[in-house]
This record gives sequence, C-alpha cells and structure tokens, in this order.
Amino acid sequence: MNRTPWLRYLLAVSLALNLGIVAALVWRAAPPNPAQPAAQPAPLHLPDYLELSAEQRARWQELETPFLHALTANWQDIRQRREALVRHIFAAQPDRAAIDAEQAAIAALQGAQQQRVIEQLLAERSVLDAQQRQRLMDLLLSRYAQEATEEELLHRD
Repeated sequence: MNRTPWLRYLLAVSLALNLGIVAALVWRAAPPNPAQPAAQPAPLHLPDYLELSAEQRARWQELETPFLHALTANWQDIRQRREALVRHIFAAQPDRAAIDAEQAAIAALQGAQQQRVIEQLLAERSVLDAQQRQRLMDLLLSRYAQEATEEELLHRD
C-alpha cells in the first residue's frame, strides 16, 4: 500500500484548515472599513442646532466656558484615579483598601461632576425657550440611549 498520496492529501487538508483558521482570525481582527465609520453621533454645534438668537448665544457662551474648563479638570482627575485603580487591581498583591479608596474617590468625583452637569443644564434651560428646551432634551435622551461605556465596549463580542 502506497502512503504517499494519502499523506499528500492529509497535508493538503491540514494546510487548507490552517489557512482557513488564519484567514478567519485575520478577518475578525481586521479594523473596521473606513468607508463605514463607527456609529458615533456626529459633532454638533448646539447653539446652531438650537437656533439660538444673538442674545441667547452670548449668554450661552458665558455659561459654557467656565463649565467646560471645570468639566475638563474633573475628567482629568477621574482618569488619573481610574488609572490608579487599575494599577491597584492588577498589582502583584492587590491592596483591597487602596482599591476601595480609589473607587470611593472616583465615585465622589463622578458625583460632583453629575451635580456640575445638572447645574449647567438648569442654567442653559433658563436661556432657552420652550421649543429649544424640547430639542435639547430630545437630543440628550437620544444620545444617552446610544451610549456605552468603554468598559462595556471592551467586553462585547
């Protein structure tokens, strides 16, 4: 019995199977097609979207500038705390007290940020008429319904 044809056949099948697995892995790991952008909302210039008058725009700008500075600083603090939290979690010997302290600090920063956002929205609300308030509320609700945290995105298949 001549084994050479069978060995060649098995080698060909094995090679095809391996190539198929490699192709599947490459296809799955390939970055998204740039022609199909990620499902992120388009940048929006709120004063234009809400059709603010010149007077409303001036007041909006007065409210927005300090809010954005405070928000940026708060996000930087949260980011630093999150990094520290991750480092504590993945340390050679995780320190539960340090993990809990970072988590509490993040929660406090997030709570303060949420209060800052609420105050800002209340201030912006006072600048808007009823139709503009409805447009802003609808926009916020639609955006919040689409949001996912980075952690959720990391754990999705």
